[in-house]
Amino acid sequence: MTGDPDLLDDLLRLAAAGGTEVDVACDLVAARHQYPAAPLVLVGVDQIGACLRARLPRRRRVVLAGRGELPDPVFDAARALGVDHVITLPTAEAWVVDRFSERPASAVSDGRILAVIGGRGGAGASILSAGLAVTAVTAGHRTLLIDADPLGGGLDLVLGWENVDGLRWSALARSGGRVDPAALLDALPHRGDLVLLSFARDQGPLMPADAMAATLDAGRRRRDVIIADLPRQMDDASVLALQAADRAVLIVPAELRAAAAASRVVRMIRAHRDDLSLVVRGPAPGKLKAREVAAALHLPLIGTLRPEPALCEALERGHAPARDGKGSLAILCKRLITDLVGDERPAVAA
Repeated sequence: MTGDPDLLDDLLRLAAAGGTEVDVACDLVAARHQYPAAPLVLVGVDQIGACLRARLPRRRRVVLAGRGELPDPVFDAARALGVDHVITLPTAEAWVVDRFSERPASAVSDGRILAVIGGRGGAGASILSAGLAVTAVTAGHRTLLIDADPLGGGLDLVLGWENVDGLRWSALARSGGRVDPAALLDALPHRGDLVLLSFARDQGPLMPADAMAATLDAGRRRRDVIIADLPRQMDDASVLALQAADRAVLIVPAELRAAAAASRVVRMIRAHRDDLSLVVRGPAPGKLKAREVAAALHLPLIGTLRPEPALCEALERGHAPARDGKGSLAILCKRLITDLVGDERPAVAA
């Protein structure tokens, strides 16, 4: 990320020497979507002021790059940003080539991320997230489900997985985000092609940004679909996931107060991304129509959910939502997953 043509030419030359193709952004606006989950980020010193003003969430593997001797304020700004290294060219050229070489061209990220946020408490974001994950697996996609709402009831309960062994957020937090992607996915609770990262019930709701960055990177590399259930009150970790998402969906009950609460959530989300879609969940006690909620929130309506009493009963018994492929939720989830992955075919193991 740099608007300095001379620095850009140098970095492109070094990337070629390291055998790596790079995505180039001339400023933070162009880079924001890829910043959270990219395996390596190089920021030109010309962009450091914009990064500080944007209060970017901290992540690992960020390098601040410049040419020639750098003034002391650059190093102060680098500490404020939390970058891993400050390098100057041409002195650090060999080191930069090594960093580019660490990322093999065959390991290009291709997993698709869908973020789900509830417009208010109890909106149904966790059920929608779990339904999307179950539907993705049923469609043949390797799937990672991220429970990123520390104050939620837990996606392990929604899936009926509370007794499935594996690492939770607390264990991942202790690693500082320094984990091998394959090892991380193997260590998380999993059944078949579905992997879950959730919270331990006997420990605090710790979710560091570097742990989230490592999880997103693992998901991008080794999963086809990543579903992230995000909180309404966002910290650095959830902002990372929101910005990295290919699609973001807000679910709102068809109620006046829910729509009013959701308007505040929409304003918060707009600070981090422009595109956001709406799902409206019934019943509507006051006969509020889905299109009226969408108009009030100025969001595109991509689906509605009818009440499903049998679904609520099944959840209490530990049955995952949308597992039978029937009902309003399952139909919506199929459409959203199809829209997310497009025409891509599920990966087939050799």
